[in-house]
Amino acid sequence: MIDKILHKLKTVEKEKGVEILFACESGSRAWGFASPDSDYDIRFIYKHEIHYYLSLWEQPDVIEFMTEGDLDGSGWDLRKAIKLLAKSNAPLLEWLHSPVIYYKNEVFTKEILPLAEACFSPVACLHHYLGTTKNFMEVCSAEEVKLKSYFYALRTALAGKWIIEKNTFPPVAFVELLPIAPVEIQEKIMELLDIKAQQHEGYLHPKEVLITDFLMETIRFNQENAGSLGSGKKVSGELDSFFKNCIK
Repeated sequence: MIDKILHKLKTVEKEKGVEILFACESGSRAWGFASPDSDYDIRFIYKHEIHYYLSLWEQPDVIEFMTEGDLDGSGWDLRKAIKLLAKSNAPLLEWLHSPVIYYKNEVFTKEILPLAEACFSPVACLHHYLGTTKNFMEVCSAEEVKLKSYFYALRTALAGKWIIEKNTFPPVAFVELLPIAPVEIQEKIMELLDIKAQQHEGYLHPKEVLITDFLMETIRFNQENAGSLGSGKKVSGELDSFFKNCIK
C-alpha cells in the first residue's frame, strides 16, 4: 500500500506542478483504531514555484483527491500551512506528529518541528478537542453506537485532558493517551479496540454507559480547567523567514 500511496503523491506533483514537502497518515490508521475497511487518510504539505506566491490574486491552496480504491488525500499549500501553524491549528500539529509518515523533506521537517513546538497553544488546542468531543456526544448517547464515534470522542476527550495535565501537545497514537484514563476505562477501551479491529465501519455496538459517563465527566473537567491554560508564542518573524527560505 505504501508504494501505491507514494505513486499517487508523485502523480499529484506532476499533474499540479507542485513539490510535496511532507506526507503522512491522519485519521483512524494514524490514531490506531482502524477497521478492516478504513480508508487511508493521506495528508500533505506542498509548495509551488515562486511565481505562484508573487501573484496579486488569491490562488487555490488546497489539493484533494479520492481514488476509486481507498485513498483519501488532502494537502495544504505551504503558505496556508504556515499561517495555520501560527494559530496552533490542531489538525496540522497532528500531521506533523503523525506516527505514520509517507514522505518528508528532511530539511523542511527539521526546521518546521521546532516552530510547531513554539506555536503550540494549549488553550487553542484544548478548545479544538473539546468542541470535537461535544459534537460526538449525541451519537455516543444513542442505544446503538458506531465504535468509530466512541473512539473519536474518547481520543479528543483524552487529548484535552492530556493538555491540561501535561501542558504539551498530546500524542497522536491513541494507546499513548490511555494511561491518563482510569484503569476500568482503559480495560473497556482495549476490549472495544479488539472488536473494532474485526468489524466494518458500519457496525453498531450496544451503548456502553461506562464510556458515555466517562466522556461527560471528562468534558466537564476539560471545560473547568480551560481557563488555566496559556497560549503559544508569537514567532511571526521566524515563520516569515522560514517561508521565504522554503520558496527560494
